[in-house]
Amino acid sequence: MPRPQSVHDDELLARLAEVFRMAGFEGASLGALAEAAQLRRASLYHRFPQGKAQMAEAVLDRVEVLFDDVLEPMRTEADVTAGVTETARRIGGFYGGGLLPCVLDTLTLAGTPDAVRARAAGVARVWIDAMAAAAVRAGRPEESARASAEDAFVRIEGGLVFGRLFGDPAAFRRALADLPRLLFEEH
Repeated sequence: MPRPQSVHDDELLARLAEVFRMAGFEGASLGALAEAAQLRRASLYHRFPQGKAQMAEAVLDRVEVLFDDVLEPMRTEADVTAGVTETARRIGGFYGGGLLPCVLDTLTLAGTPDAVRARAAGVARVWIDAMAAAAVRAGRPEESARASAEDAFVRIEGGLVFGRLFGDPAAFRRALADLPRLLFEEH
């Protein structure tokens, strides 16, 4: 009979995500990952036989699942403005009000394997697609809706970088407060 896992998958991936979020791919040593996971390196390798890249991809898979919940109101709310506003609130919570670095950002720094970078881009694409679809539902033409969604993504992510650099989440919070305008109005 196999031994029960000492750390369940969601908890393990949350712990690994924090290391990648703070250190990036290159900076996340196997020792730091094992320590955060509260597992021995051998146990970590047993769960992720392909090593750190597999861990990073599993973290990104989890982020995508969590972000599906964050994006859900934008996708389904009959009042698209209310849905975008609720999604913006959830994004704020996901990033600790703008004080937490974005794992999509830190997992794409120099030294990240192409497969991990591509997986992070896929997660970002889901987010941008959801914003573009909300803009179309609000009456924007598809081409300008896509451009507005990309611009909104850049503002939000840029706000997170600004917050990390200056310890001030104000730019991130403004981007979230402006999200309906960013998506729905011509610029």
